[in-house]
Parts: sequence; structure tokens; C-alpha cells
Amino acid sequence: MDTDFLLIQRMRMGYEDALEFFVKKYYPQILKYCRIHIADAGYAEDMTQETFVRFFGALQRYQDYGRAVNFLYVIARNLCTDFHRKNREIPVERLPDGPDCRGENRDVLMDVQAALLKLPEEIREVAVLYFIQERKQKDIARILGISLSLVKYRTGRARELLSACLGKENI
Repeated sequence: MDTDFLLIQRMRMGYEDALEFFVKKYYPQILKYCRIHIADAGYAEDMTQETFVRFFGALQRYQDYGRAVNFLYVIARNLCTDFHRKNREIPVERLPDGPDCRGENRDVLMDVQAALLKLPEEIREVAVLYFIQERKQKDIARILGISLSLVKYRTGRARELLSACLGKENI
């Protein structure tokens, strides 16, 4: 049985430990996603926290249509889009800093970041979810509300464009 299904049942019954476990399980993924879409770390953290607030607010109405993490990505995507719409800023996506972002690796990450910024928005969204967040294509289709075939096309197109931009044959 799906552990998220059991967690959701326990959260609905008011078990605080289930809420805490759920947040610890998915917070790093959603934060990384928000950091890619919002350059300011503080705002990205705010969007991540708001994602969980909204998820828990909709918990009683939540139907188990798929994995709960997909619903979190949908909420986070909508919040990031709204953030940019309200602030009328052009999104400046960047890869989050991490322990492996030193020297040569940092240069590679900066190249990848620059290449991602060159992608059309709809292809970039799929590329971020697939290549950086390592989501499955069927999950991406659910998150973005598009067909699996369109996700496959955009993944392939992203691979082509990133390969051309980065001068690599296998991405």
C-alpha cells in the first residue's frame, strides 16, 4: 500500500507526527523546485512553506488521484507563477547552491543554468522537472496538466536544445 495514502489518512485524523514526517519527506524537493524558479532564497522558502500550508488546507478535500508529491508540485508551480505575476519580474531561475557546487562543478552548473534560461518556458518547465527534479514523465504530465506524449516531446526537445547549447551529445 502507498505510504502517502497512509500518511494522508493519519494526517486527516490529526496525528502531528504524520504531518511532521510528510513535511520532512517532501520539503527538500519542493524547496529545490522553488529555488530553481525564484532566485531569492527567502521568497523560495516562503513559497515552499505556503505550498505545504495550502496542501494541508485542502487535505480534507484531497482525493487520492495519484502521488501526493505531484499535488505539492502543482501547488508550488502555481505559487511561483503567481509570485512572478504579482512582482512583474522576469523569472531568474538558478540552481540551488549545495556542497558539490565548488570549482569545476560550479562552472558546469552555471553553464546548465544559462542553457536552461535559453529554453522556451514550456520546455524549460519540463526540463527542470525531468532533468533536475528527476520526476517521471507520467508525473510531469499530471503536475503540468498536459498529455504524456507532449511531455515526451518536450523532454526530447529540451535534450536537443540543451545538447546544442552545451555542446554535448548525451544529456
